Amino acid sequence: MKWSKKYIYPPVKTKNTSGVRTYDVNGASLPSVTTILKMTESEEKKESLNKWREKIGDAAADKIMRESSNRGSKMHKYLEEYLIGQAKLNIINDDPYLMSKKIIDSSLDFKLSELWGAEVNIYYPDLYAGTIDACGVYNNKESIIDFKQSNKPKKREWIEDYFFQVAAYSLAHNEIHNSNITQGVILVCTPPIGEPTDNLEVKFQNIVFQEFIVDGDELFDYQVKFKKKAKQYLQMITNE
Repeated sequence: MKWSKKYIYPPVKTKNTSGVRTYDVNGASLPSVTTILKMTESEEKKESLNKWREKIGDAAADKIMRESSNRGSKMHKYLEEYLIGQAKLNIINDDPYLMSKKIIDSSLDFKLSELWGAEVNIYYPDLYAGTIDACGVYNNKESIIDFKQSNKPKKREWIEDYFFQVAAYSLAHNEIHNSNITQGVILVCTPPIGEPTDNLEVKFQNIVFQEFIVDGDELFDYQVKFKKKAKQYLQMITNE
């Protein structure tokens, strides 16, 4: 993998207020991509989440979400350190480490030929902003790459929001940097599935890795739809 400082990604201040994340960009406070997706999600999706909470109880739901968030944050940190050359990952008894190594061994080591940035900020003027997990050349295409942890393997029809995210980031990157990103890559890992074991090799084998690609006309369609969502969100907060 070649590190390429082809684009400059200046630091941007972020702020979280009551679950709403914003980025201060050139004097404007822009909503995050994830905030827009959350605030414009369908009633069907909201109802599905409410039913899940009712089924297992608030305490259990909060515990699952907290553990998932912590695991995902650690996995992202390890991958960031690997990508910018601060660390080489070995198999140790820590699920996020093992998940990070699975993503590296299964894809990044031989598919990511050029890295432009890891955990870098991007924005679409006057509309939205966000933080990209990684961007560069993946499988010979200019790409946005997003890392996800999941408690169980995903089906493509379950991850529309992931596609919206990479579409939003690619649209913004092309707008600001005049790039030609035509591919979004979502790399998903579960923690070890199956019976608990102290055998690290078995734990590593029990991690499920998945790669999802959105590109071409499908990516363009998600870009158009996300831009409409962003404008819908701005209209919502304007009318409050």
